[in-house]
Amino acid sequence: MHIEDKVGLLELEPWDGVGHIENGYGEDEEEEIGGEVEGLDMAFGSVFFGRREVFFSFTLNTIHVLSKVSDSSNSDSYILSCGASGDGADSDGRKWISDSKFATSSSNTVIAKAQSQDPSLPSQVPYMSARIFKSEYTYKFSVSPKKRLWIRLHFYPATYNNLNLSDSYFGVVANGFTLLNNFSAFISAKALTQAYIDREFSLIPVQSGNLNIAFTPSSQHPGSYAFVNGIEIIPMPDIFQPATMVGFSDQTVDLQSSSLQTMSRLNVGGQYISETNDSGLTRSWYDDSPYIFGAAIGITSQADKNVTIQYSSDVPEYIAPIAVYSTARSMGPDSKINQNFNLTWVFPVDANFTYVVRLHFCEFQETKINQRVFEIFVNNQTAEPSADVIAWAGSTGVPVYKDYATFVGESGGDEQVWVALHPSVSMKPEFYDSILNGLEIFKVNDSSGNLAGPNPEPSEMLLRAEAEGEAEAAKSFSPSGSKGHGKVIGEVAGGAAGFALVAAIGFIAYHKKRRNAHELESGTGNWLPLYGNSHTSTSKSTISGKSTGSAHLSTLAAGLCRHFSLSEIKHGTKNFDESQVIGVGGFGKVYKVLCARPALNATLPKEQVSLADWALHCQRKGILEDIIDPHLKGKINSECLKKFADTAEKCLSDHGLHRPSMGDVLWNLEFALQLHENPSGGSGIAQEKAHDAYAIHKAMLKIEEESATSEDVDDLNTNAVFSQLVNPSGR
Repeated sequence: MHIEDKVGLLELEPWDGVGHIENGYGEDEEEEIGGEVEGLDMAFGSVFFGRREVFFSFTLNTIHVLSKVSDSSNSDSYILSCGASGDGADSDGRKWISDSKFATSSSNTVIAKAQSQDPSLPSQVPYMSARIFKSEYTYKFSVSPKKRLWIRLHFYPATYNNLNLSDSYFGVVANGFTLLNNFSAFISAKALTQAYIDREFSLIPVQSGNLNIAFTPSSQHPGSYAFVNGIEIIPMPDIFQPATMVGFSDQTVDLQSSSLQTMSRLNVGGQYISETNDSGLTRSWYDDSPYIFGAAIGITSQADKNVTIQYSSDVPEYIAPIAVYSTARSMGPDSKINQNFNLTWVFPVDANFTYVVRLHFCEFQETKINQRVFEIFVNNQTAEPSADVIAWAGSTGVPVYKDYATFVGESGGDEQVWVALHPSVSMKPEFYDSILNGLEIFKVNDSSGNLAGPNPEPSEMLLRAEAEGEAEAAKSFSPSGSKGHGKVIGEVAGGAAGFALVAAIGFIAYHKKRRNAHELESGTGNWLPLYGNSHTSTSKSTISGKSTGSAHLSTLAAGLCRHFSLSEIKHGTKNFDESQVIGVGGFGKVYKVLCARPALNATLPKEQVSLADWALHCQRKGILEDIIDPHLKGKINSECLKKFADTAEKCLSDHGLHRPSMGDVLWNLEFALQLHENPSGGSGIAQEKAHDAYAIHKAMLKIEEESATSEDVDDLNTNAVFSQLVNPSGR
């Protein structure tokens, strides 16, 4: 039970499962604890549990009795591990029961175990077991006729019973609403570079009390089959109200009679929130940073300890947890800069649907009206001309949310929802800034009850790189010869970017490829790691327009570095695939290699969203091998990997004094490389090579310092121009 601003004593004894609530107006309501009682206007009251009476006095007027919906024993909730032989628990401790008791027939369904486990799976339950359907199959559930329902479907596209993954196309229909159509979990996972796919829907109340979920193999693909790994059916309060169409103030979308699909759910400015840490509705909230557009990411903040988040009758706690409202992203302290950019998020969506954008706000810094006022834009249309959170909420620390609806038509296969915030100059607020705490996007069913969109398409570059990678894999990872070893450790070095070592070993592949395409194809280009400014050969600097005199630098570097061929880098970056980019630095794009995943992936479980955090966890548990790209497993010398991981861990230290210098990083990486290339040579040779690398590094720094001194005069001249670019003024 959750009671807002409660005072008094509570004593409980074993009870009969029914709670009686008698309010101050002499009215009695009875509700099984599996449900919810809300909106009771109470000045005082008493609660009876069994034969025990407990007295309360209240300072506010709202009680919420929220069911522990994560418990699959609840008569209205079902958390099923499909194809499992028995019950089990996932990594968060949630209990999943076997779906066998809900299987209406065994003639057209079989159970199976996945033949392999991807290291990014959050847990074996429910993903490692599956129920497979060769023809239409229907699950039947008894549910409350008055409750909306979360329906969550979990898919792990692995090989089951030697079936061909490419043959899995199917549809899912729930009481007349099409949730999925011609769906391929295999193609979706490949296109999104994910190991598993989760889909969440909010279904309108089932008046009959009988929920049917049908899985049907696609008729468009001969020999197709359907499968599912997990099903969740959880009662929920109706959290949706009519939403105004952006650009049409006189039109609203009736959400209460609509079923919806969750497209995005973000804890803006905060961290991942798991189902078990949600405010009663077992939702997952993800980090917003992967969705921010451009370099203007603003700043994040957290409510002070002396600020208490106070829910209201309009915004009960189940709308979003405290963790969402106690963190935020804003634009920053410089009002002049803030007026010249938007804080923007971009989300891929399906065409020809209406979407509801729910924005969560809670002001925990400002205290007065018109201190922070901003504009809200949805898909380049003004949704709110003057958003003032204090004016909406009435006080600091009080959450509010706003819903805005927008229709997304077809736009050449690149359908998106843009959300942008900008200070309201016309309102002349005290601070030119904006703020956002949380963001959700829901797809609304169309007039035919459809929520299904097309399968995402893997990029041509991804498919081509995959084919080339398979063809080259045998040669690239050949155990004979140092060239193969060098490629493996080179890819290991590239993967260090995910461990925050980009400064030491980031690839300059993207920009270098564009500038020297002909040179690279002819095999004459050398690939060097980056140290400070980009100085190569005797060419002119593209920034200053004069010679840097760096021929000597290039000569020194030639003896220091591992030179990567174009074919090696193409393979390591999947032919410069955009999905392989983990960040953009001053010299170009940085690509993932070692773990074959981005530095931040909001779709993964909370402990895996940040590659750095997940790597540290695995390092301390001694299971670092679990996060390595399967193609590299067993190919890396164990001592090399240990040295590499130790170096990365030091680079991620919270305290700057504990982090190694660039010279130390270089020494350790060279040492790791030598351990790999000369496993039988002992540490003596490795240390000697590392010392040489460090000496060359010091010489390089000296040359750079001399070169930088000669450029100071030009820098003074360019500063004035640069200042005008940052702070443009009329001429």
